[in-house]
Amino acid sequence: MRQTGTVKFFNQSKGYGFITPDEGDKDVFVHISDVERSGIPAIDQGHRVSFETEPDKRGKGPKAINLQIAG
Repeated sequence: MRQTGTVKFFNQSKGYGFITPDEGDKDVFVHISDVERSGIPAIDQGHRVSFETEPDKRGKGPKAINLQIAG
């Protein structure tokens, strides 16, 4: 299910960050590899994005995939 949210934090050098969903759910982890796979050059704090989620392979919370910059 597609969601929208705001990038709370993203560290380009470490390659990860978090998105705060509009629905008020817990923050969603986002990895730079998923940003790059989505064709987005970069995201930064305050950017509005839409995304889907999938379970993290390491058993942690969901991670954001298929990101798009929200208008």
